[in-house]
Amino acid sequence: MNKLLLTIKTVLSTCAVMGMIGSAFAQQPAKTEVLAGMTLANNYFMQKWPDPGASVTVKNVTRTSNLWTRAVYYEGLMAMYKIDPQKRYYDYAVDWGEKHQWSPRGAVDTRNADNQCCGQTYIDLYLIDKKPERIEKIKQSIDLMVTREKKDDWNWIDALQMAMPVYAKLGAVYNDNKYYEKMFDIYNYSKTVHGGKGLYNTADHLWWRDKDFVPPYKEPNGADCYWSRGNGWVVAAMLRVLEVMPKHAPHRNEYLSVYKEMIEALVPLQRVDGYWNVSLKDSTNFGGKELSGTALFTYGMAWGINHGILKKKTYLPIVFKAWNAMAKECLHPDGMLGFVQGTGKEPKDGQPVGYNNVPDFEDYGLGCFLLAGSEVYKLSE
Repeated sequence: MNKLLLTIKTVLSTCAVMGMIGSAFAQQPAKTEVLAGMTLANNYFMQKWPDPGASVTVKNVTRTSNLWTRAVYYEGLMAMYKIDPQKRYYDYAVDWGEKHQWSPRGAVDTRNADNQCCGQTYIDLYLIDKKPERIEKIKQSIDLMVTREKKDDWNWIDALQMAMPVYAKLGAVYNDNKYYEKMFDIYNYSKTVHGGKGLYNTADHLWWRDKDFVPPYKEPNGADCYWSRGNGWVVAAMLRVLEVMPKHAPHRNEYLSVYKEMIEALVPLQRVDGYWNVSLKDSTNFGGKELSGTALFTYGMAWGINHGILKKKTYLPIVFKAWNAMAKECLHPDGMLGFVQGTGKEPKDGQPVGYNNVPDFEDYGLGCFLLAGSEVYKLSE
């Protein structure tokens, strides 16, 4: 009996402590603190990579720096530039574009979404200073896809974030629905055809990363495998498309509907400490703190609040808990970000994930962190 009482007291004490942690993390951060954390993390990276055009070598493979991981970083940098317009950020991004002749990775005839991701920042920079060379090559790349019937290119869900915003931005710049229509064709093929019946589970409102994870594949606990960062990419894709598409653009309501469904499905999956597990429905498969997926979900929810789509009362505590956890537990004193899962496609990849573990690429985790921070900063106003 005494042992039972001791166990109950221990459980209640643990719950109380976790509740206090959750409550503390749910407090609204000051906007100065949010920006300070973003600046620290970004300074660390810019100092480490003074030349934006320098090649990136990982595991004895050298890649040009307009690869997708770096492109995601520049998405975050451009979002940060909007709230803190320092000339050095703009110059750093322009230098990156110029070093690659404003071209997609490889060449304009690439159909790979990863190679086209850099176009998001090229177009953003074009809108700031409309020099035609900034948009010509990415437009040529997408135009080649628009004029062809092929639509099965995005067979992994990360591709949605890498490429969809490029189509949406071009549609907005040129006021041309052909970009929205082609974007929908390729997107819808991913949603409803790839993997057999599509990669989107309309019951759970989450996405399988690719055909390898469509049932009968199961996680160790018997749940479906929904990879955190993969679903984070889709959330980001939806909001980044919605952000630039006119209200009456073709298929806009489809993206808004999926965005809302996903956000609602993610709420009960948040951990008590503010993070989301790398395997969203299986905490036993490399469970623990992880920044990149958490940052993308934070970005998605904060953006929804800022645009009047999500209710503040429901989502502010979720967003603040996640942001505070990342800012307090992932950000090193020198600006390095810990708890970032390395590249891959499932929970076991890019391990181990920890405070002092450096992922194979540091840039995309920072990009996700800056995207989240840019929207949390607006909330803190």
